[in-house]
Amino acid sequence: MKKAILVLEEGTFYEGIGFGADGESYGEIVFNTSMTGYQEIMTDPSYNGQIVVMTYPEIGNYGINTDDIESLRPFVRGFVVREYWNKPSNWRSSENLESYLKYYNIVGIHGVDTRGVTRRIRSQGAQRAAISTVDFSHARLLKKVRSSPSILDVDLVTEVSCQRPYTWEKGSGVLAQSHNIERKPSKGHKVLVYDYGIKQNILRRLVDVGCDVKVVPSQTSSEEVLSMEPDGIVLSNGPGDPSTVSYAVKCVEKLVGKKPIFGICLGHQILGLALGGKTFKLKFGHRGANQPVKNLSTGKVEITSQNHGFAVSPDSLGNDVEITHINLNDNTVEGLRHKKYPIISVQYHPEASPGPHDSSYLFDEFIRLMQEFDS
Repeated sequence: MKKAILVLEEGTFYEGIGFGADGESYGEIVFNTSMTGYQEIMTDPSYNGQIVVMTYPEIGNYGINTDDIESLRPFVRGFVVREYWNKPSNWRSSENLESYLKYYNIVGIHGVDTRGVTRRIRSQGAQRAAISTVDFSHARLLKKVRSSPSILDVDLVTEVSCQRPYTWEKGSGVLAQSHNIERKPSKGHKVLVYDYGIKQNILRRLVDVGCDVKVVPSQTSSEEVLSMEPDGIVLSNGPGDPSTVSYAVKCVEKLVGKKPIFGICLGHQILGLALGGKTFKLKFGHRGANQPVKNLSTGKVEITSQNHGFAVSPDSLGNDVEITHINLNDNTVEGLRHKKYPIISVQYHPEASPGPHDSSYLFDEFIRLMQEFDS
């Protein structure tokens, strides 16, 4: 066993046992309330720049496999758990969590009171933090944490976006069969996806509903996008403060009204800014697979998967924008629709299947918008 220490910007320290890589890691500390899915969480590019605390106490018990990934590699800066299980038991497991973290040089700590850490984040707010297995001086670590960069000052999107365009052809495969997802034949809907930190399951679900999918880097110009003549445009999820990616906002402003647009998570926030709205930082964000969202059109409540630290201000939106969904925990905006143009967006992840199918209708709604726009 190796000693490790977790320090929060407000001055609280937690001692535990290190696992994964040796060293120090810095980032914004946040918590996730999902009971399963730690591999999907670690490989979600939206966590770039963040240290993640898992509130579920036992992590690592089903190991790591080659299927449950959302990107090419994990993007978390650090990982905090209550009890790490080093001997996984699952027929799909190919390695344990510690070897996975070591390979990608991610520092983890376990044996920590994660309930206490979570309560600190809820009361004090998301903040900078560090995990160290090499320096145990409280004074030195706290000084380094307080001098580390804030996510408010960094464009984290360019660190996770693809470098060149590519096509995507994989659907949900065996996973679709297990969830009774019917893969529809391609109807020729050419969909262009802006990669702000895309989760691969978004791409799989677009293929499932019959789309021909092409992914482009986050800084691709609106002129280049329109020259590709897509039937629709998807604005993906991604990390950080939407105001730091002003280039994306300006680009989307030029696309409004030109093509049907579907925004997800960060894409929803970028779209809100492009439509004249404003965003603000939540105290501790929404991260987990159990967030209740009300569809204001139907009155139904969806159990949703979420990962975001910012939200669109409802009072900043103009008369042409309708709020379609709200979070029942704090009444923040969870969905938008433009009254004149074929534009929809949601703050949560309809591809993540926490309900498991509560939000899958949104992909069909996007298909309908493209069909109506073409007719």
